[in-house]
Amino acid sequence: MHLKRYEVPKKWPIARKGSVYIARPNSNLNGGIPLLVILRDVLKIAQNKKEAKEAIHSKNILVNARHANDEKQAVLLFDTMTNIPAKKSYRLEIADNGKFDLKEINEDESRKKIAKILDKKIQKKNKMQINLSDGRNFISDMKCNVNDSILVDLKNKAAEKCVPLRENANAVVFDGKHAGKSGKIKKINAEHKTAEIDIKGKSVSVLLRQIIVTE
Repeated sequence: MHLKRYEVPKKWPIARKGSVYIARPNSNLNGGIPLLVILRDVLKIAQNKKEAKEAIHSKNILVNARHANDEKQAVLLFDTMTNIPAKKSYRLEIADNGKFDLKEINEDESRKKIAKILDKKIQKKNKMQINLSDGRNFISDMKCNVNDSILVDLKNKAAEKCVPLRENANAVVFDGKHAGKSGKIKKINAEHKTAEIDIKGKSVSVLLRQIIVTE
């Protein structure tokens, strides 16, 4: 099922005028962009859907260090994408204007990503299941908390390290009226579940659920 262009999330960096319909991601409409839209409309690697599908089926496109297999696959915040023939890699970030942006990165960076911890559950033998914002989960004895971040080793499919939510940590606002802004956390209010972030010298209060801690 396609998506009418006027229904496209405001975060998508595409023109509001154009064809009536545009590809709908097969999951997470508001949290990412379909691979087809990235290849055709953002990076312009493909001129049309046929060329995008051909690139994918020829195993020329990697998403999170794995071969993509569906043009409707949702590429989420901080996911990485590689165009193998061009030897170019990108990370999906969010710009100051609140819209998604593809930042060119090197090969090593394309094998890692940051994801937010949404939940933790105790499993057998006191092992902890860590559930992340991109749908991944890991069984680990790593000490971390909800709202911390995990640096994921995409190649080895492993949780590399915890990036804690704390004062002076770097954070990106990915939702709400301050989406796209980034800065250092100055204060955390656990009771109200908010953080004061210094954004270019201005203190802004943001809900913890709207930020992700980065390295």
